[in-house]
Amino acid sequence: MPRRVTIYDVASEAGVSISTVSLALNTPARVSEGTRRRVLQAADSLGYTPKSEAVAKARKGFGRIGVLAPYTSYPSVARRLSGVLRAVGDRPLEVVVFDHASAATSPSPLLDSLPLTGRLDGLIVMSLPLEESTARRLAGLGLPSVLVDVSRAGFDSVHADDAEGGRIMAEHLLERGYRSFGFLGEAQESDAYVSPGQRRLSGFRAALGEAGHRLPAENVHFTGHALDQAADAAQRLLSGPRRPAALFAGDDTLAAGALRAAQALGLDVPGELAVAGFDDSELAQAMGLTTVRQPLEESGHAATELLLQRMGGEPAAVREVKLRLELVRRGST
Repeated sequence: MPRRVTIYDVASEAGVSISTVSLALNTPARVSEGTRRRVLQAADSLGYTPKSEAVAKARKGFGRIGVLAPYTSYPSVARRLSGVLRAVGDRPLEVVVFDHASAATSPSPLLDSLPLTGRLDGLIVMSLPLEESTARRLAGLGLPSVLVDVSRAGFDSVHADDAEGGRIMAEHLLERGYRSFGFLGEAQESDAYVSPGQRRLSGFRAALGEAGHRLPAENVHFTGHALDQAADAAQRLLSGPRRPAALFAGDDTLAAGALRAAQALGLDVPGELAVAGFDDSELAQAMGLTTVRQPLEESGHAATELLLQRMGGEPAAVREVKLRLELVRRGST
């Protein structure tokens, strides 16, 4: 029987103390990035499994799937997670959720800090694009992985065409007779990737331009992903000298903030201002919000099926599942 790799082995391989290994694995913010990466590389190469994880896994007799997602910040991601759980069903699999606070802060620092070897049999990454170093790490480990809401060469993925979603909304608003437009999106702290919201804006702007209409820079505002922040940003946008007649928000939470701002300004919706969102969340349904529906639960379900097939050793080719988007017309436009 092979000897179990210990924390002492990892420390020796990485050339650091045992306490530094513990910090790097449990509280990575307390060590430098270089030290953290050296410890993780050592843990990955040796196949180190923290003892508590190994014991728990052995006791349960389950396989383990990790889901990394900003699920506490985005209702859409929580619905995707429910699709994962439904797909797992009564299979002997444990689903472990790692929460990343926001998709806007940086690509995936949490994933870079996770000691993956031995802890997980498969990984689903939702709404968080991979940095090059993270992609190389996953590929080097051979850990079956599926991306949801984003795509990257070499990885199975499940996603919608966000730019097409923006086009769908532009065409709807033009059809309704609106001729001046605004966009409210989530602010990003990193420009290392193109977010779904940015792709929605791109498609929205392109479709308007093809129809002969501009989306002025002063009518494009970005904000934090919270109802109050969205309302404040929307109020500033709508208080300008060139107030748009129609406002498209990057998702339903931001659109709900815009509705709150319209109410505070005494604007009739949709008489004086049309408001539209994206996702078709329960919030959109409750507020009568026009939106673009994407099959959220289905995306989690499809990603899990892809992952289980990959964990089973087949197929070899990288697969991409594109989800269909649908306009949902309600009273806000």
